[in-house]
Amino acid sequence: MRRSDFRYALPKRLIAQAPLAERAASRLLVLDGDGVAHRRFTDLVDLLRPDDLLVLNDSRVLKARLFGTKDSGGQAEILVERMESAREALCQVRVSKALKAGRTVSVGGEALLVVARCGAFYRLRFPKDVGEFLEAYGEVPLPPYVERPAGPEDAARYQTVYADRPGAVAAPTAGLHFDDALLRKIEARGGRIVRVTLHVGAGTFQPVRTEDVSRHRMHEERYEVPAETACALNARKGRVVAVGTTVVRTLESAIDRDGHVRAGPGTTALFIVPGYRFRAVDALVTNFHLPESTLIMLVAAFAGYDRVMDAYREAVAREYRFFSYGDAMFCERDGEASP
Repeated sequence: MRRSDFRYALPKRLIAQAPLAERAASRLLVLDGDGVAHRRFTDLVDLLRPDDLLVLNDSRVLKARLFGTKDSGGQAEILVERMESAREALCQVRVSKALKAGRTVSVGGEALLVVARCGAFYRLRFPKDVGEFLEAYGEVPLPPYVERPAGPEDAARYQTVYADRPGAVAAPTAGLHFDDALLRKIEARGGRIVRVTLHVGAGTFQPVRTEDVSRHRMHEERYEVPAETACALNARKGRVVAVGTTVVRTLESAIDRDGHVRAGPGTTALFIVPGYRFRAVDALVTNFHLPESTLIMLVAAFAGYDRVMDAYREAVAREYRFFSYGDAMFCERDGEASP
């Protein structure tokens, strides 16, 4: 397919610039076999069945954006892509002129050493533990379409209530709609909740630059499937409901040829487009994604291209809020895409 096949018109005013006062107050567009319905996010409880397995991504967002000064005096903006060791990280560095190995960038009066250039990234050595350094000097890396500086409220709201494992530079935003009360209500109704971890990298905002989408390459991301989660998935009786595209990519990467989900760590650069045959996931909770992005391509592959693009146009017409701090969608897997 072509990149332009995933284009839709979106008025700028529908791009949510801040979260709602209450997490679960979002609207929910439901796309299933009966067509499109318009609900509240709290109605998700009624859409889940007693035997369903709800899978969350418990990755925690780092304060991954840093502002510093090069040893030559110029300004530098650093975005940590992923931690490589306790004191080294792979980073995007925005500077006026490319940095060479051995150069330094000062942040908070402490020097970060450029170890090497790695394609579009730099490997930087930090003066102390990367996580501690980011906590001291970093800020929440809001997406580029949120056109305001990160504020104190973003440290909590650009984070799921179940975020537990630090390592992401972007939130698994489908999970931002859940609060503790909603999660308890789902479990009280008989739903089972399990977790995986996929640390979202800055590559999630990487645009598809080729018209032929088959030529696009995803950045690699690390994931882990706990043994308890793998056992629950392999013994499931109901649907597997993924909360977010990160969970979809994790489970579809971890499933083997026999249909069993493997426990343990892994890496994935899986790029899902229409025509992909899903094996691990039956339903999806997701946000509304950017036009021509890899994320809308995944959702179109999951729920059907025509159905999804029509649903997006209806969401625009009904003035849903879009992107990370926006509203949500619940969709079942397109029957034609079933194995």
